[in-house]
Amino acid sequence: MKGTALLLVFAVLLSFCQAQSETEAEETVAEEEHVELFTTTQTKMGAATSDFGYNLFRALASQEVGNNVFLAPLSVSAVLTQLSMGASKHAQSQLFRALRYHTLQDPQLHDTLKELLAAVRVPGKGLFAARLYLSRRLQLKQDFLALVENQYGVRPKAVLGKDLKEVNDWVSQQTGRKVQGFLASNFPRNSGANAVSAAYFQGKWVTRFGQSGLMDTFQVDNGAPVSIPMMKQDNYPVKMGVDSDLQCTIAQVQMQNDVSMFLFLPDDVTSNMTQLEESLSAEFVQDLSMTLLPAQVSLALPVLRLSYSKDLLPLLGNLGLSDWLLNTELEKISRQPVRLSSVRHKVVMEMAPEGNQYPGFSSAPSHLSYRVDRPFLYLIRDETSGALLFIGRVVNPTGLTI
Repeated sequence: MKGTALLLVFAVLLSFCQAQSETEAEETVAEEEHVELFTTTQTKMGAATSDFGYNLFRALASQEVGNNVFLAPLSVSAVLTQLSMGASKHAQSQLFRALRYHTLQDPQLHDTLKELLAAVRVPGKGLFAARLYLSRRLQLKQDFLALVENQYGVRPKAVLGKDLKEVNDWVSQQTGRKVQGFLASNFPRNSGANAVSAAYFQGKWVTRFGQSGLMDTFQVDNGAPVSIPMMKQDNYPVKMGVDSDLQCTIAQVQMQNDVSMFLFLPDDVTSNMTQLEESLSAEFVQDLSMTLLPAQVSLALPVLRLSYSKDLLPLLGNLGLSDWLLNTELEKISRQPVRLSSVRHKVVMEMAPEGNQYPGFSSAPSHLSYRVDRPFLYLIRDETSGALLFIGRVVNPTGLTI
């Protein structure tokens, strides 16, 4: 288990005790290898959608070297699952493997996913949109349209290639008017299936920040430092640890509605976080949630307000779908061949300093400091299911805007 093997030496950071010996660590790993982290259908589904999300994020991050990247993978899972309902048995098996559903052995897979989506699609966790738009030139099978609508409450839509406003209005409505201008141009007239996914998140902390908007320095890899607005608070409660293998400090900050943010801050100023990105998995993050230790820190975070959009279709080959893209076998959608033309995705996120409680009073400042003042990686997770809701890499916050 990767997460267990990466011994969090938080005790060293605090100087409260000495580090365990390598022999003790190996014995602990051996003992914990047999621990089942995900025991219910809901948490197993959360783990599957998360691992799909981490794989997709790695593909995106490797394509966008040195850039800010963001993703709401659960909405992508949702729309590709809708698409799988129109595939042959062989093609569905290929899609399920990419979506990590092959690990579940869940005969009620669609019902389990539907329940997960309903549980997280609430203000404070996320507002998600996922829908298929199909070319009207295809002779669409009504059974498929009805099947998707009955299962997920959204009917695939036939389009002519001049439906920009309709698509944008639907995405806006599904995300509480927060995701605007989803499409910049119409779908191509000769397109087949277009997968649309979007998400909005407004983070609300359990513990509020006393200072916000104060300009501070953010170090940039191979560039001059930039000035950005930061949120700051002394004696802030977090869970925290140091991973010496990944050369980063990890903090978990509790948010409202049983959501938490994990922050991964490299020791050095670098936009190359490949080793860290490669380590991410549902098991690793679940293990972190049980291993990180409580601390009171002087916390400083960038004020994040961002919008990010991308066509994810070119990334699907990295997930083992190269052969499937050549022969999609979407035979339940239409008698005519149906190709996947795009996987459009957009995410909007806002973080504010407000919280529903104040930090505990202390006359002395925190001895520990956690300043997110250089490139970092973060993820937002639903603690009930363990599902990955949002993930991002920030290398330069000055380029972020809504």
